[in-house]
Amino acid sequence: MSLKTRLVAMNFLQYFIWGSWLITIGAWWFQTRHWSGAQFGAIYSTIGIAAIVTPSIAGIIADKWLRAERLYGVLHLLGAATLLAVPAVDDPGLLFWLMLVNMCFYMPTISLAIAVSYSALKDDGKNIVTDYPPIRVWGTVGFIVAMWTVSLLHLETTAGQFYVAAASALVLGLYAFTLPKCPPRGERSGTSLFEVLGLSAFKLFRQRQMAVFFVFAMLLGAALQLTNMYGDTYLHDFGAMPEYRDALAVRYPAIIMSISQVSETLFILAIPFVLGRFGIKKVMLISLTAWVFRFGLFAYGNPGDGLWMIVLSCIVYGMAFDFYNISGSIFVETRSSQAIRASAQGLFMMMTNGFGAMLGSVVSGLLIQHFFTDAAGDIAWRGVWLSFAGYALVVAVLFSILFRHKHEAVTGRVAHAEL
Repeated sequence: MSLKTRLVAMNFLQYFIWGSWLITIGAWWFQTRHWSGAQFGAIYSTIGIAAIVTPSIAGIIADKWLRAERLYGVLHLLGAATLLAVPAVDDPGLLFWLMLVNMCFYMPTISLAIAVSYSALKDDGKNIVTDYPPIRVWGTVGFIVAMWTVSLLHLETTAGQFYVAAASALVLGLYAFTLPKCPPRGERSGTSLFEVLGLSAFKLFRQRQMAVFFVFAMLLGAALQLTNMYGDTYLHDFGAMPEYRDALAVRYPAIIMSISQVSETLFILAIPFVLGRFGIKKVMLISLTAWVFRFGLFAYGNPGDGLWMIVLSCIVYGMAFDFYNISGSIFVETRSSQAIRASAQGLFMMMTNGFGAMLGSVVSGLLIQHFFTDAAGDIAWRGVWLSFAGYALVVAVLFSILFRHKHEAVTGRVAHAEL
């Protein structure tokens, strides 16, 4: 089996696990378990909580003590065990802690998958800028296939979705031990406690350019989960209007929202071209501008004659998400030394899916509750989406001013930073 095929299989299964339950857990929660919305919000917060700490810790372990692919496999095996336990839990409070443990196992594997892929490609003489995106695109394909598998098997409202996720996590956990070796590159001993603990990646904050980049990664990360959190509910709310009750987007909102993932598969393949031609600053600005349109189109779209706006918004999502997420990880890789390879990716994950996701979840909830929800509980969705669009616009303007980076041709090799 070729290296590309092996990494494609890894990425496919990596996101198949998440796609098996991330979008459909709400249907199981509300329609089968009949638990509250407040408690459901807590379940989604486990993603951000876990991403704040665990990716960095896993990165440190992989950089200093344990081969990354082995740690990757162990974490997925532990994740499979927690997913198998989910259907047996009858208390939403207990489920919160179980899902938090599961997320603590899963979130580090995202950055570890990147580290393993980059290491294997570079050891094979490949260019990560041109060779990684066509591999990573299969992760998005895996997410889509998982969504449709759960839907076609009618598992959206059943615990069966967790069994699908657990089975795929078990397969990936075992498969991980066959992946190319990714040994620790950092020294096991250091001259300071800071180095002994493997925290050298945080020295990247000493570089003004990297510090600004990570801060804006957090601010942009706040926008990543907003449409995942509210998009399905937004489309369902149109069902209260007689003129939209039988519209396709109201009856099958998950299918409409899945256009976003399909779009991802296309824009991932464009990354080598745009990143090499325009550089990280312009690519990030394109992403931020795309987020403005993503939210703005949602604000003025509807399931009737405005369906094209919602569909276009989902298409724009691919650009908004990929140009930030994939390009950002490549930029971090090219600015970090081999000794902190996995730790740096963990730090990037912590700032985006950790602090960024928590910021977006908490602030958006407060914003909607206090400014856009009336006494009857109805939400003024146009105002919500326009406020999100305004936020993305402000972040884009500030990024263009504060992030000063001269574009150089990206070779895919690591720029060994002075740390």
